[in-house]
Amino acid sequence: MIGVNMTETSAFRPVLCSRPWRLWQNCPVTTASETTWLTVPDLVELLGMSPSRVRRLIEDRALLATRMDGVLKVPASFIRDGEPLSELRGTLVLMQDNHYTDDEAMRWLLNVDDSLGTAPIDALLAGRKAEVRRVAQALAF
Repeated sequence: MIGVNMTETSAFRPVLCSRPWRLWQNCPVTTASETTWLTVPDLVELLGMSPSRVRRLIEDRALLATRMDGVLKVPASFIRDGEPLSELRGTLVLMQDNHYTDDEAMRWLLNVDDSLGTAPIDALLAGRKAEVRRVAQALAF
């Protein structure tokens, strides 16, 4: 089976907030279900691409990855129908432009956001791209 199941609390540890307006970053991932994480070899198999092409997707912000125990991993929810979630790239670019770190972006995408009523990644999967991006931009200020 592709992927590694990790509990939310082991996936991320709370960090001290360097930007007090981003209070959500003080919390570990709190999504209701466990997050399934895919490694680069898992993505190679799932997407039918070379490892260098998968890494290029990460560099180009089509996917967001984090290192866990020294291994680069991507949440399985970032993949839909054997492709990177198309709505994710623009959201990640917006977040990078607003000075979110990759860890901050990952935490925010996987945590339940009160203004969305769900985790932003779940809202993206439900077709609420504009709302997710509006909230992400508002949190940056």
